[in-house]
Amino acid sequence: MQYLPLRLVTSTVLLFSCVITVMADEARWEQYLLAGEKAYHQGDYAEAVRQTQHALKEAENFGEEDPGFAVSLDRLGRLYQLGGRYAEAERLFKHSLGIWETVLGPEHDYMATILSNLAELYRMQSRYAEAEPLYKRSLAILEKMQDPEHSDVAMSLNNLAWLYDDQGRHAEAEPLFKRSLKIWETVLGSGHLNAAIRPR
Repeated sequence: MQYLPLRLVTSTVLLFSCVITVMADEARWEQYLLAGEKAYHQGDYAEAVRQTQHALKEAENFGEEDPGFAVSLDRLGRLYQLGGRYAEAERLFKHSLGIWETVLGPEHDYMATILSNLAELYRMQSRYAEAEPLYKRSLAILEKMQDPEHSDVAMSLNNLAWLYDDQGRHAEAEPLFKRSLKIWETVLGSGHLNAAIRPR
């Protein structure tokens, strides 16, 4: 019988232990995220925040450039935004945006979602000058990466149109509303009213 060198056996055991630890961390992280989502849908905002904060804490073990950490920042940022904790939400969204830009590149279609989240946060605070370039960048990414008739493009057009409408810039908003409506009618059939909703 051949025996592995003690040094190799020890290294293998340590590696296996690290893998098990990472898997356990990921399982706990996912459980916290799901619990936060469930609490939110049940109307328990405080519990949703608490569980998502736990998820973020677990995700810190993955490293600050790990997508799981960025996802946790996004989720908690959205909850803070919904709870009116705008300064905290902004900090988390900006942190997440930096990670995703490094991991995915500046033109990945998921970047459009993160940019839109931050833009919507600014719009809710009437920080229109800061929201506009983010909405525009989000739209430009989607127009490049998605089919021009995709529903995500329609939603992005709609978001920018509402931003203009909020400022009384109706002449700029109108063609965007019309283009958004045309896409929704193509995708879902005429008479669909999705283009009339507020920004997501």
